[in-house]
Amino acid sequence: MKAQHWFAAIAFVALAAPAFAQQASPAGRVKVVSGSAFIVRSGGTIRAEVGQSVFESDSLRTGEDGSIGVTLDDDTRLSLGPSSEVQLSSFRYAPAQNSVGLAMNFLRGIAVYVSGQIAKLAPDAVRLETPSAIVGVRGTTLAVQVVTE
Repeated sequence: MKAQHWFAAIAFVALAAPAFAQQASPAGRVKVVSGSAFIVRSGGTIRAEVGQSVFESDSLRTGEDGSIGVTLDDDTRLSLGPSSEVQLSSFRYAPAQNSVGLAMNFLRGIAVYVSGQIAKLAPDAVRLETPSAIVGVRGTTLAVQVVTE
């Protein structure tokens, strides 16, 4: 019986090892937080803190008194005002492998976007979406307000 337990334990560790090795790299970091600001990740909500990692597929959400500023690895900057939400739909920044791309979905509220290296290297690889429009970026600063009823 004990040999079966050892075999099961070894099999479990061997199967789990690839999952630990494939953890996603952060897309950026929280630089500024004020009031109620959160990161929504995998269905859970985490209070945002300065220095915290932001990953692809994370959403940034602020309360009525909140604001948050994030800098992505390509130096893209994103700031959200009160009662706002933006989802980082996709982020790739590996210029040496010729793999760059950014997609954000502005869901509600007010946000300011300042383009980084991805917009300079491949402007067509940046996609900013709202519920009613898709914005093409050509290296710019952009303020967005999404009003929901």
